[in-house]
Amino acid sequence: MTRRSSPPHLLRHPAYVRFLYVRIAASVALQLQVVAVGWQMYELTSSPFDLGLIGLVQFIPAVGLFVVVGHVADHYDRRWVACAAQLTEALAVAVLAFANAAGRLTPALLLAMAFLVGTGRSFEQPSLQSVLPNLVPADLLPRAIAGSTSASQTAVVAGPALGGIMVAISPTLVFAVCALLWLSTAIVMLGIAMERKLAPRVPLDLKSLFGGLTFIARQKVVLGAVLLDLFAVLLGNPTALLPIFARDIYLAGPLGFGALRAAPAAGAIATALILARWPITGRVGRIMFATVTIYGVGTILLALTPSFALAMAALVVIGASDTVSVVIRQTMVQLRTPDRLRGRVYAVNSMVTNTSNQLGIFRAGTSAALFGTIPSVLIGGLSTIAVVLISTKIFRELYDADRYHDDRA
Repeated sequence: MTRRSSPPHLLRHPAYVRFLYVRIAASVALQLQVVAVGWQMYELTSSPFDLGLIGLVQFIPAVGLFVVVGHVADHYDRRWVACAAQLTEALAVAVLAFANAAGRLTPALLLAMAFLVGTGRSFEQPSLQSVLPNLVPADLLPRAIAGSTSASQTAVVAGPALGGIMVAISPTLVFAVCALLWLSTAIVMLGIAMERKLAPRVPLDLKSLFGGLTFIARQKVVLGAVLLDLFAVLLGNPTALLPIFARDIYLAGPLGFGALRAAPAAGAIATALILARWPITGRVGRIMFATVTIYGVGTILLALTPSFALAMAALVVIGASDTVSVVIRQTMVQLRTPDRLRGRVYAVNSMVTNTSNQLGIFRAGTSAALFGTIPSVLIGGLSTIAVVLISTKIFRELYDADRYHDDRA
């Protein structure tokens, strides 16, 4: 009698191990850079509006390049695209390290290099997200996606806390470490071997350039999920104002800032682990609307809380609820997208994510400059709940969706 062999372990796939390193190191580098740039900008200007500008300059390439980014990810080797993007990010933070060490760091230079990092991220994210299905056998892909997401969230938890400690030592050190991490990911990315062949190259024409956008527009439930997530984070994201909470409201300094930045990610990874054990299998639409509502409530609690500990708790709630929404949206995209369109669809998905995050940062900074920090966060939370109420009518197909896939397909 032949014994049934056990399924191979993911960590026995060298390509997947290298991919995990790239995801973790790149995520840590990004979080360190976000902490250092935000803290240095507020130290130089003490201006909430200038904090918001960091998001604006990273929003511009995310929106302006998404059509080109998608075509590049589907037309060229995604490993080389990610490598080039990571080298660009490494160059940007290396410039900031040298400028800070020489005492020549300025708000304009911070914004210019944030723009360069945003440009690199615009190309890096779709390539990384769409290369994973080519690294492992098809039967291991769900586990590979879950492992990659958990690893990335772990890095997101560790990055801000580590960044707060390193900023307290030396901002130059933070920028230098970021440069080394992104350089290492670029090198490792080129050594990843493909398990399966890439899809054939697509021709360069208007139909192919906008293929990802057209695909999502025709998938009404996916379109609703993408837009609901976009407007909720755009209007409610409070993270841009955390330097103000840490320095001026709670008097917690850079270490407190790192802790506040890490709190949403802590909620996110705890939720991701729960979802890995007990995945959502039904009523996905109603669950998504409920969690976006909780996201808005958490933002309101952050605005009204009188203590640092309660602010941490509110941010944990924000991160946990956002994770459920993101998992539902990403799973829908993953299950409904063929490989030949994956780069372009993920380019649209990444553009929406970057738009909601980066433009949300600009919205928060501008609103805080006009109305004050606490009113800005409170308005964001109330606006998020208003979006949910309106969306239940506009995106009724999403609200009534029971499963990730289309039962009619």
